[in-house]
Amino acid sequence: MTLTSSKKTLSVALLALCLALPAMTAGAEVVYNRGNSGEPETLDPHKTSTVPEANIMRDIFETLVAYDSKANVIPGAAASWTISADGKVYTFKMRANAKWSNGDPVKASDFVFSMRRLQDPATGGKYANMLYPVMNAEKINKGELKPEELGVKAIDDATLEITLANPTPYFLQLLTHQTGAPVHPASVAKFGKDWVKPENIVTNGAFVPKEVVPSSHVKVVKNPNFHDAANVKIDVVNFLPTEDRAAALRRFQAGEIHTNDDIPGDQVKFIREKLGKQFLLAPYLGTYYFAFNTQKGALGDVRVRQALSMVIDREFLAEEIWGGTMVPGYSFVPPGISNYAGGPVYATWKDKSPIEREDMAKALLKEAGYGPGGKPIKVEIRYNTSENHKKTSVALADMWKPLGVEVTFINTDIKTHYAHLRDGGDFDLARAGWIADYSDPQNFLFLVLADNKGFNYARYVNPEYDALIKASGVETDLVKRAAILKQAETVFMRDLPFVPLLYYSSKALVSDKVVGWETNIQDVHPSRFLSIKP
Repeated sequence: MTLTSSKKTLSVALLALCLALPAMTAGAEVVYNRGNSGEPETLDPHKTSTVPEANIMRDIFETLVAYDSKANVIPGAAASWTISADGKVYTFKMRANAKWSNGDPVKASDFVFSMRRLQDPATGGKYANMLYPVMNAEKINKGELKPEELGVKAIDDATLEITLANPTPYFLQLLTHQTGAPVHPASVAKFGKDWVKPENIVTNGAFVPKEVVPSSHVKVVKNPNFHDAANVKIDVVNFLPTEDRAAALRRFQAGEIHTNDDIPGDQVKFIREKLGKQFLLAPYLGTYYFAFNTQKGALGDVRVRQALSMVIDREFLAEEIWGGTMVPGYSFVPPGISNYAGGPVYATWKDKSPIEREDMAKALLKEAGYGPGGKPIKVEIRYNTSENHKKTSVALADMWKPLGVEVTFINTDIKTHYAHLRDGGDFDLARAGWIADYSDPQNFLFLVLADNKGFNYARYVNPEYDALIKASGVETDLVKRAAILKQAETVFMRDLPFVPLLYYSSKALVSDKVVGWETNIQDVHPSRFLSIKP
């Protein structure tokens, strides 16, 4: 039933009033109002792909291993595990007291069902390649083998065995991702695609969804059947979509939200002065980039892509647009990542002066037949709603004017934006960002594999590149493996399917009422480890 305008206004006003109430309410219920930079497209962990979705998944599902408040890997649904001498077989012992929110025991077979479901092409898992290291996973996901042939089996209710195709040093970190979350087999069988509705969903995490109201909130409540429920101090978490960072800042100052995971870049000075220690800035493994459509028009020419990248003043973007909360980025893999001796591969022209870069860019465009005196270049930039993204896009347009590039813009909300890119929608240049799911260069470089339909927004196809990534996957010597991945990044920076602009820093607003928030390089903050002071 559609609300009338007056009723809808009243509903929103009542919600704002409720959120403004103190965290301690009747019956000593502890409520955590958590700003989340976008709305979830789904609560199905096998179909999610964005950071806002991951924040919710981390609260409502528990993977075999999990992150603690400092992003250390700790036991999750599994109490312990062993790894075979050859690094290929992982044996997990399930927690004896692990239960689903409806009271059913969490069994090893639940994870077998879930991992098969993730790889089943019928599921349409956007992130299925996350667990490609598991034996036969890729072939199953491509329809070449049956899900039953996945290298996962339940030895008994309490013992799960996972066999990998090759040793994968970061495999435990992979399992912390939402794609490794179990789904409740009986609920999926009974309700089909509707199993994720609050009235049907069964989860095994510290919280369980209670209410989903588009453009308003996702409400999750404490799961009394969670094995560590006695130590969970929060009763209710309201995930509030905060794509409008300026509005989120005002709500934070008014006490309506306890934390928010981003800030408006043009108000950094004000935030530093007024909020002091409630503004937390920390290193973060992530790259802010724009994807070129390499199959379209002028952007299909690598010389054009390189020219556009050369004239971008990344220092200006970092300092003036993002208020010093981002770092200029000249590589796709960010610095500080593990298993990458010597660091990332930077653009060859990184240390050239702005004037030298502009001259190089104009020469490349002339060679390609574009620019002043040649064919005009018209580019449409797509970005998801945010003042920060809008200002970055406008700045790029200004920087490209000397090259004769005409720019128009289109923006949508975050779930529409990424769905458009993932589903092959038309675009020229699109804003995106990638946050490491695990600290390894492969987690960035795999994005533009030709068959990575979910994340290769650039539609980049290069057999040489794909062969290098494949070779790195079977190399067990970490030094040799790093060298192969460096070759791949060298090809990436030469062909430039994505133009890296900035390296992320996590930027959080955290009320002094929040206890237990720890800055960490993964920027993960499970609500189960937090508490709210009255």
